[in-house]
Amino acid sequence: MTRKIRRAAVLGSGVMGSGIAAHLANVGIETWMLDIVPRELTDKEQAKGLSLEDKAVRNKFADTSKKALLKQKPSPITSRGSLDLIHTGNMTDDLDVLGKVDWIIEVVVENLQVKKQVFQNVDKYRKAGAIVSSNTSGISIEKMAEDCSEDFKQHFLGTHFFNPPRYLKLLEVIPTKWTDQQVLREMKQIGEDILGKGVVEAKDTPNFIANRIGTYGLLVTVREMRKQGLSIGEVDSITGPMIGRPKSATFRTLDVVGLDTFIHVAKNVYDQVEGHEKQVFEIPEFIQTMNEKGWLGQKSGQGFYLKKKQGGSSTIYELNPDTLEYQERKKLKTKATEQAKQEKGPGRKMKALIYSAGDPAGDLIWSITKPVLLYAARLTGEIADDIVSIDEAMKWGFGWGLGPFEMWDAIGVGKAVERMKADGETIPEWIEQMIATGAESFYKKEAGNLLYYQDGEYRQKQANQKEINIKALKDRKGVIKKNTGASLIDLGDGVAGLEFHSKSNAIGLDIIQMINYSVEEVEKNFQGLVIGNQGKNFCVGANLAMMLMEAQDDNFFEIEMVVKHFQNAMMKVKYAEKPVVAAPFGMTLGGGAEVCLPASSIQAAQETYIGLVEAGVGLIPGGGGNKELYIKQVRDLPQGIDFDLQKAANKVFETIATAKVSTSAAEGRENGFLNNRDAISVNTDHLLHDAKQKVLALSKAGYQPPKREKIPVVGEAGYAAMLLGAKSLAFGGYASEHDVKIAEKLAFVLAGGRLKSGTLVDEQYLLDLEREAFLSLIGERKTQERMQHMLLKGKPLRN
Repeated sequence: MTRKIRRAAVLGSGVMGSGIAAHLANVGIETWMLDIVPRELTDKEQAKGLSLEDKAVRNKFADTSKKALLKQKPSPITSRGSLDLIHTGNMTDDLDVLGKVDWIIEVVVENLQVKKQVFQNVDKYRKAGAIVSSNTSGISIEKMAEDCSEDFKQHFLGTHFFNPPRYLKLLEVIPTKWTDQQVLREMKQIGEDILGKGVVEAKDTPNFIANRIGTYGLLVTVREMRKQGLSIGEVDSITGPMIGRPKSATFRTLDVVGLDTFIHVAKNVYDQVEGHEKQVFEIPEFIQTMNEKGWLGQKSGQGFYLKKKQGGSSTIYELNPDTLEYQERKKLKTKATEQAKQEKGPGRKMKALIYSAGDPAGDLIWSITKPVLLYAARLTGEIADDIVSIDEAMKWGFGWGLGPFEMWDAIGVGKAVERMKADGETIPEWIEQMIATGAESFYKKEAGNLLYYQDGEYRQKQANQKEINIKALKDRKGVIKKNTGASLIDLGDGVAGLEFHSKSNAIGLDIIQMINYSVEEVEKNFQGLVIGNQGKNFCVGANLAMMLMEAQDDNFFEIEMVVKHFQNAMMKVKYAEKPVVAAPFGMTLGGGAEVCLPASSIQAAQETYIGLVEAGVGLIPGGGGNKELYIKQVRDLPQGIDFDLQKAANKVFETIATAKVSTSAAEGRENGFLNNRDAISVNTDHLLHDAKQKVLALSKAGYQPPKREKIPVVGEAGYAAMLLGAKSLAFGGYASEHDVKIAEKLAFVLAGGRLKSGTLVDEQYLLDLEREAFLSLIGERKTQERMQHMLLKGKPLRN
């Protein structure tokens, strides 16, 4: 890729504009965020003696939005340092900055004439060759640019981010008839490699791909709810995870999006289509009334749901569409829903529901799925060139577990088409032709490759060389060795991969055994090892249930054996003769963090939430985590400065004692889990590839394992200093007696016991201290209560 995006400008600083600016800054792009100049002063500004000419007033909208980034949850920024890359200004005084940037993104009000005026101004100031794009959710991209210069038109296209930009994967890229094909290719690559997005090319049609189908599906669901006499809560209880959709299901999703936004998006299609499609996009009367009342959802405090506090607890109520009053939330429980719960995977669950005719839940799912499948089929070729783009857009933009055509395959194309015909539906001609050729599905696998149906033939899905699919790799190559907890696989080019696949990827003896085997096998036959997987999370820690059961049975010898095996395995990883790179993502907690810390290097996904959280269940880390996090802090300190050594110990003590979890890999670096030898992948799909490349680079550079060196500790004086902080919290009522006991054990381990400050100790000494502290805590009744509570409730107990 020859084009570099070093600087960008975002025009518009609303929720979407500021979110895009934040995401650009997260990936290291210096960004100017500009907004309009206010037309009048507020009472507060007048009282301060400010005028409309003051910079603080003229830049007010952008300044306010930048400050708001710190308060939003979930946070749009990966680190406070991201804010330093965002500069603010206005679209009257600061348009000259457009001549310095490589990419200009328009995110102003959804009005064609306003956008055209903005772009005519941009055209005057931008440098030749700079890319310009619009984040519109559905206004014609071509119409916006029709009055601009040729160079502008060649470098102009739509780039539709989904909100929130940091977290939602989809980026729809929409070229015009003037867009240079090289610019289109570069923007797709920038979206994927630099911004970490799943990029889909869409056609310049109303609402593009995801919003067109997604909004249609939501409105069909509302219509069928009314038709079948179901409640909002009943619909949400079966249109979420049960069919492979987000927990927010239908109406909670609308509350999060905002009713005003949803109505605007629906109206955009309504105004541009005809016939039956137009009827579907007509907003139901009760939703119009909600909008008029300002019941917009989360942003206004009430929408389809309302949370009421009663006493010390909160209860969520659902809206009755007939009375517009709130009532107790209901759930739909039928024979079909119980059967679906027993099935694994969204496809099998959906199949169980759909083919339960006569069941209220089954009838609802069929009545909302059928029109969406037919709608997506009819729009193929109109909104996107192929079914892959449509499926990926729905999965990445709306969080669907399966796209429409994957869904169709899951329930059986032939069987579904027969039922549709029985219902009197007209099947799109291209699907009839597909079935006539004997094809039974939209997708099929051949020689380990995924093919999709288009224009009378199966075509190979274009493979991205940076995406390693473990399942497909195992299908093609098999595994080197596996047990119930993990598999060792060949990632190619002389690199092996260790995949965890236990429940929640929790660490037990099976995974520990595979770690030992993997290191030995790699030392003999490979250039290096990647520890990574493609589960929901990298690893949530040790098998807590197994540990609690052994503790309650007083099997402390067994527990000590497991902890010692884990410690030894981590030392084996650390001192392996070949490089070992850990590739964490998502939740990387407790033992998951301990697997990463001793690795030769960490290649973390941007969305990695890493922390040693054992204090939350009444323990301290037992697999070497205390030692390794401390070493990472000490490694780069100037030698011989006791104050800095104490500062490092204090930071590690606070991080572990408070069970601090990073909200991003960048924050994980700030918390000491990553250092300058570690790296971050913005695109999680590229994580294993990046980790593999790191292994190869280390190997090519003549990798040598670290030398076994003694570690300086803060000793007895440092122990006292750390413990003082914990006792101060207890005196203030912020820590319980058991919290202090845990902190005392942790401080003792980190300090190296009752030694003189600066004493050098070996790693095994610290591991022995750590294991002893772990065993003493797991025998405590209050620790076992905390462990039990975490297993039952999924949250910490403060006892």
